[in-house]
Amino acid sequence: MDTKILLPEDEIPRNWYNIQADLKVPLDPVLHPQTHKPVTPSDLSPIFPMELIMQEVSTTRSIPIPEEVREIYRIWRPSPLVRAARLEQFLKTPAKIFYKWEGVSPPGSHKPNTAVPQAYYNKKEGIERLATETGAGQWGSALAFATCLFGMKCTVYMVRSSYAQKPYRKSMMQAWGAECIPSPTTKTHAGAEVLKKNPDTPGSLGIAISEAVEDAATHSDTNYALGSVLNHVCLHQTVIGEETMAQLQSVDLEADVVIGCVGGGSNLAGISFPFLGEKLRGKNPDLDVIAVEPSACPSLTKGVFAYDFGDVAGLTPLLKMYTLGHDFIPPAIHAGGLRYHGDSPIVSRLVHDKLIRAVAYRQTEVFEAATTFARTEGHIIAPESAHAVKAGIDEALRCRKSGDAKTIVINMSGHGNLDLPSYDDYFSGKLSDYEYPDEYIQKSIAHLPKV
Repeated sequence: MDTKILLPEDEIPRNWYNIQADLKVPLDPVLHPQTHKPVTPSDLSPIFPMELIMQEVSTTRSIPIPEEVREIYRIWRPSPLVRAARLEQFLKTPAKIFYKWEGVSPPGSHKPNTAVPQAYYNKKEGIERLATETGAGQWGSALAFATCLFGMKCTVYMVRSSYAQKPYRKSMMQAWGAECIPSPTTKTHAGAEVLKKNPDTPGSLGIAISEAVEDAATHSDTNYALGSVLNHVCLHQTVIGEETMAQLQSVDLEADVVIGCVGGGSNLAGISFPFLGEKLRGKNPDLDVIAVEPSACPSLTKGVFAYDFGDVAGLTPLLKMYTLGHDFIPPAIHAGGLRYHGDSPIVSRLVHDKLIRAVAYRQTEVFEAATTFARTEGHIIAPESAHAVKAGIDEALRCRKSGDAKTIVINMSGHGNLDLPSYDDYFSGKLSDYEYPDEYIQKSIAHLPKV
């Protein structure tokens, strides 16, 4: 079998897969933050284009990808599916390990899969600027890339701790013409309020979301773009899983285990939803899908399944999801893209219904797995992706013990070429493990909105 499984450009998916068509239990409605009644398209239209609003609520199984979007996808898609043969040999496992390599995109991650269509639909409606948040900077870089291609402006509120840890992400955004601001900032009311209470805050995705939403809502030429969590974002990412299924079929294999890291959920959704769709329709009933998160921000493993705001200031609609509480401020771990208090409502529903199982790992064991991967497969991967690798290694070691020759598929969401300071901290022994105390989580959960 070839080490790398490639697809020709004409096999880039022509449709996104919408798992809402196959859910056994429909998603709980999204609620207005003030009235607690289901939101309407008019509630969302001040910050989103209508096409994305319609995708958000659609239950149509296949949604066509515009040809203008597919044309840009051709810059890096289809991405390779790679057999991790050297890692298999190192682990002495009978398992077959594959990784879907999303680090080949210009911004170096899976995020452009949704950044490009979001910019496209906003441009069609005459929007001139997009405002967004970013944690580790992968999403901010991707949206800067996409808006550059469509001649739009872009403002990115980057979580302060990641802004300091990953300065070259800011440089990438600036290279594509975007403005990158450390969050929280005094430029918005939401940011100023946080700084008034805690001037030394490391920031969080919840705070940055508040700032970006406020920016969009107060400027008529600006809309908000989100890199994870919402249904339309997960939808766009399914090009990953659709390609992966075709690549495995080309070598007569079927996935037994599918793994992705989870912050908001789009990365896991992208790789797993097409596979889960088949399981929901009765095929591959034993498929095991694993969501991997940091023990420092354990929303799926220690959070509650409840309605909560997507941001700190309470500007967003209320989403039914696993959450640690919207005012939860996670520690400044290096996997900045996984420092979010909540999760995608669809991913949360699938975890709640036991179609996805969640695990959490500590920071040092994740970097140990990343180092093993670099020394076997050669790629230096993002700390976020390393969480999925850690879970993949553990599954492969279980196969060594049991003798099962399972096919394990890992979504490698991005490269770590701009995360080398975090590797430096690991090699110099400066990284510490942190498990968020249960009493702090309970205190945060106590502030959930009463619905």
